[in-house]
Amino acid sequence: MTDNETCWNLRYDDTGLAWLSMDKPGTSANVLSRPVLQELDRHLTDILARKPRGVIITSAKKSGFIAGADIKEFTTLQSPADAFELIRAGQAVLDRLEALPCPSAAVIQGFALGGGLELALACTYRVGVDDGKLTLGLPEVQLGIHPGFGGTVRSVRLIGVRPAMELMLTGKPVRADRALALGLIDRLAAPDQAVEVAQQLIKEKAARRSAPFAEKVLNWGFVRPFISKQIEAGVRQKATRDHYPAPFAIVDLWRDYGAAGAASYEAEARSIGELMCSPSARNLVRVFLLQDRLKGLAGKTKLDCRHVHVVGAGVMGGDIAAWAALRGMTVTLQDRSEELIKPAMERAKVFFERRLKDPQAAADALARLRADAGGGGAQDADVVIEAIVENAQAKQALYAQLESVMKPDALLATNTSSLMIETLSEKMRDPDRLVGIHFFNPVAQMQLIEVVRGSRTRASVGQAALAFVRKLDKLPLPCRSAPGFVVNRILMPYINEALFALDSGTPASVIDRTCVRFGMPMGPIELADVVGLDVCLSVGRVLAGAVGGSAPAALTQLVDAKKLGRKTGQGFYQWENGKPLRPAAETAPAPPDLEDRLILTMVNEAAAILREKIVEDHDLLDAGVIFATGFAPFRGGPLQYAKSRGIAVVRQRLQELEQRYGERFRPDPGWDAMTD
Repeated sequence: MTDNETCWNLRYDDTGLAWLSMDKPGTSANVLSRPVLQELDRHLTDILARKPRGVIITSAKKSGFIAGADIKEFTTLQSPADAFELIRAGQAVLDRLEALPCPSAAVIQGFALGGGLELALACTYRVGVDDGKLTLGLPEVQLGIHPGFGGTVRSVRLIGVRPAMELMLTGKPVRADRALALGLIDRLAAPDQAVEVAQQLIKEKAARRSAPFAEKVLNWGFVRPFISKQIEAGVRQKATRDHYPAPFAIVDLWRDYGAAGAASYEAEARSIGELMCSPSARNLVRVFLLQDRLKGLAGKTKLDCRHVHVVGAGVMGGDIAAWAALRGMTVTLQDRSEELIKPAMERAKVFFERRLKDPQAAADALARLRADAGGGGAQDADVVIEAIVENAQAKQALYAQLESVMKPDALLATNTSSLMIETLSEKMRDPDRLVGIHFFNPVAQMQLIEVVRGSRTRASVGQAALAFVRKLDKLPLPCRSAPGFVVNRILMPYINEALFALDSGTPASVIDRTCVRFGMPMGPIELADVVGLDVCLSVGRVLAGAVGGSAPAALTQLVDAKKLGRKTGQGFYQWENGKPLRPAAETAPAPPDLEDRLILTMVNEAAAILREKIVEDHDLLDAGVIFATGFAPFRGGPLQYAKSRGIAVVRQRLQELEQRYGERFRPDPGWDAMTD
């Protein structure tokens, strides 16, 4: 926003009301920044001078009210003192809004998140537009910080300790009915009546909401230490203070200040100022911006994909088909017989019912998914996805059939996890049309999809694939066709090293615990079981043939015994109800070099991928690994972790591991081109 741009429109009507409408230029959603808040402050000065009988705040954006603070502004802060000054200035503006001598009402449509909800909390009343889209939340903890414009104080005062803590500590938004029940909003109103309801609240001068008495009791000074211990115990089950300090800071602020008095606002500002400049928050903000970059990779590419045809009704193919149907597309699912398709249809029905809740919406989604044993849907499809067995000859034979019936402009994609696009397309009439769209398991939960371009894949095809992934509401990672692509290329050395450690006598639970303590969502042994040991072995053999290495003996033995992990109930762990059965209280200490052995295998492979230009740059590589593997987000990805640790330090440590364990730890030449 430049000095001559305005995003607030202030007008007064003949009934004595002031109307403030926000419309930030050049953006699809309103966000708060220093200039935006300064402009609001000037309008508040005018309102104080004009003395209206009330103020109504709205958004002129169709997307919603206010999405929060301008995250990019955080990246310009050089020190906690800079952050403190920025936050205190914002607090002062919202304090003036709250202290207006006349009542104020925020009319919230779409969303009010983070700083947007904090602004609404400073108003006397909040009216939610009941259009099925209303979402309110304080998601700052997901960026490694907490509310800073008074949200840690006002939320507790308004709805109470426990609801406010849940809102802030989880970062999860609430929908309309829940927001009303909590007291976050005073009224729900139809879209054409919301402004009238806000006017009525101001006219009636209704009492300002506050927390129920039972919640106020929890806020008493002698009660807070006991309640805070209970809340912190729950936080410790999901995070550690060293890795994610923000949720602990939220609890600390409430315990020490009780969401009351001027000191609580200043403490909030000092706390968030420290957090904003912490490595954890800087990396989490970086991850947020990388997510935005992935979302924008499709650009403005137009893609008509009303009909998707999936060939292969196994777990992956069936789940891909179900997800596309969930996203509103007509989907035909092909396999050799109706009997082979039936389990996928049954899984889809359960998935829709659990995901959508509304029986009619679930029924509509299921109606969009049709079994198609004959494969007739391929001729009308806009997108055809092959998800059959990982066998090059079988895939090549299928493409010959598909090419003869597909529309010339339809997108043809393979879900291969390891085979080269060049190999798969070599017998096609038009090999330039094949692209990889590699989903990860479980499809519904994994955000990332690799979009794999072969050496002959047309640029327009690759771009269309990116657009299709965005229509699925997933994050696309464009990469070059190479053994293992990006994610499996990084994961397999990590899993293999864990299995080598297992072979040498380190218990599986110790290996997994070491990686979880580093920040991974699960350990590599459990991950291998979840992915499927047969898949791990297949990908491992492809990589071994291309980049060297060998599969650990334990992996081969289990696959030969048909013990394939979670899907068969037995792998490295025994599985029941989708959960691994772990040995009771494994207390063996981890070898001192175990963490480096496991993590630096991924880091070293990341350097190789970047050197080989399988991805465009290190930011995309880090984003892909984080969103596909859950690599500790607060560390910023494998290459960002290496830079924070020091490139020279990482190289030296790899050399030490090479001397002890062999050439698999030899530092990749790609490190030569990198700096901290």
